[in-house]
Amino acid sequence: MSALEVGSVAPDFELDSTDGSKVKLSSFKGKKNVLLSFYPLDFTPTCTAQNCTYSQEYSKFEQFDTVVLPISIDSKFAHNAFREKYAMTHHLLSDIHRDATNKYDILFAPMNVSKRAYFLVGKDGLIKWLKIEDELSHSRTNDELLAAVKANVA
Repeated sequence: MSALEVGSVAPDFELDSTDGSKVKLSSFKGKKNVLLSFYPLDFTPTCTAQNCTYSQEYSKFEQFDTVVLPISIDSKFAHNAFREKYAMTHHLLSDIHRDATNKYDILFAPMNVSKRAYFLVGKDGLIKWLKIEDELSHSRTNDELLAAVKANVA
């Protein structure tokens, strides 16, 4: 369980993106809501399905002024191969040093990966909703995530 809760200030981080840039969470403050979507590993069945649906339905999140930032401990090189293999249109963030994973207190120590977890950060920089899955193979559907967005920041 994370020490963070609804109403907490979302810890800032800066991670490498597959678009070649560095993405800093605080750069969205006052501009966009952000759905942080931590996942364990590229190329695994649940993570692949989840990221493919983000690509297919990304515009649904944008309708609510929300950016989705999928994050895993994989390198940007693994992320690029993952995106290419599945023709993903969205970018992925590399937390290879587990900076964000540790700040959000969601390290799954037995495998040294992030737990599957979602943190909805409002334009004010506060956590509006969160869900940390009990099992690495569990995930939320886009409909469930969009419902959380609608209920908490829309």
